[in-house]
Amino acid sequence: MNRRELIKQIALLTGGIVIGSEVFLSGCKQPGKTGLLLSENELALLDELGETIIPATDTPGAKAANIGAFMQSIVGDCYTKEEQDAFMKGLKGIDATCKSVVGKSFLESSAEERMRFVVHLEKEAKPFNENVKTKNTEGDKQAKEKGSTFIPEPPHYYTMMKQLTLWGFFTSKTGMTETLRHVAVPGRYDGSAPYTAGEKAWAGD
Repeated sequence: MNRRELIKQIALLTGGIVIGSEVFLSGCKQPGKTGLLLSENELALLDELGETIIPATDTPGAKAANIGAFMQSIVGDCYTKEEQDAFMKGLKGIDATCKSVVGKSFLESSAEERMRFVVHLEKEAKPFNENVKTKNTEGDKQAKEKGSTFIPEPPHYYTMMKQLTLWGFFTSKTGMTETLRHVAVPGRYDGSAPYTAGEKAWAGD
């Protein structure tokens, strides 16, 4: 599976385009971008949130892929200002929201409490994103009629964090070599290769 195919799969899984992927795939940093510098606590929070989304089992989880640092890089280099603002507002509000759901900050919560919080965010994000999609469709239509530029509203911050977790993990060395099956130098094509239920998916370039 190559990067473009992976991003398509993530988009299907999360119900929308993968934010920042178009800029990333073009291989260029957005003009004027100076990157994003998160605090150690913010990076740790993103690592643990990613680990809740992709936990370690008999293979490493998202934290082993330094998912917080990946998010910092993509958000800093590939997100628009509006997307960055939405991401950072969500990140800074995670602890307050987590306390309202489980009574503790995210890093103080147990694995079970963190999962309960993430399920809460999943449920919260779905209607939020549906509403954003409707508003963006109408806004884009009106902008085209007027010949003006339309700036779409970003999706729920959790959706962006989930997309980045999946994207960062499955394109990392850890995800590709320890979770997915990987062949560094592909051999011949075999369209009849046997498949056994439960086997890992193949990683690709």
